Amino acid sequence: MTTPPIPAVLLAAGASTRMGQPKQLLPYQGRTLLRRAAETALVAGCQPVIIVTGALHQELAAEVADLPVRLVHNAVWEAGLGTSIGVGVQAVEDAAPEAAAVLVMLTDQPLVTAALLRELLHAWQQSGLPVATGYAATVGVPAVFGRLVWPQLLALPAAAGAKLLLQRLGDELAVVPFPAAALDVDTPEQYQQLLGEAPEV
Repeated sequence: MTTPPIPAVLLAAGASTRMGQPKQLLPYQGRTLLRRAAETALVAGCQPVIIVTGALHQELAAEVADLPVRLVHNAVWEAGLGTSIGVGVQAVEDAAPEAAAVLVMLTDQPLVTAALLRELLHAWQQSGLPVATGYAATVGVPAVFGRLVWPQLLALPAAAGAKLLLQRLGDELAVVPFPAAALDVDTPEQYQQLLGEAPEV
């Protein structure tokens, strides 16, 4: 019996206030950060790939119109990241009710690779535990959450991210080290740092 593919939820609802322009549409190595993240999830074998939009739904939809992804709009995106996680998990429940887990990722970690996502998925299949990415002496996303912890994802405070749940899990968490995930793109300075990074294979 073939194991059903694991869906991915790509969180892309923010307004990029610290960046001053939509970071989801910033170019890096010939692709926008949004497209890069979506294609990374697809190459890793995630299905369906669900993109949660908010502030820029039409612009983001146009950017990935030719990709086999689903978009869902979070009408209350301004309340915080936790609301987008909830919208994404509910969309997975609707689109893939047989899914045993979900991979949660961001658009602003462009050094994340399909190989890392596959390693996270493999670690979940082997351990049955939620699996986080380890970087900068902490844990965070990309992360894989089995169905047993979905109620905790849905119950996250509106302003909280998945990291809150990952930290609560403590020993009930597997970790895949990937230092490059520490580089995210929230400010113009971080974007310039990204452009100076050597390409990741």
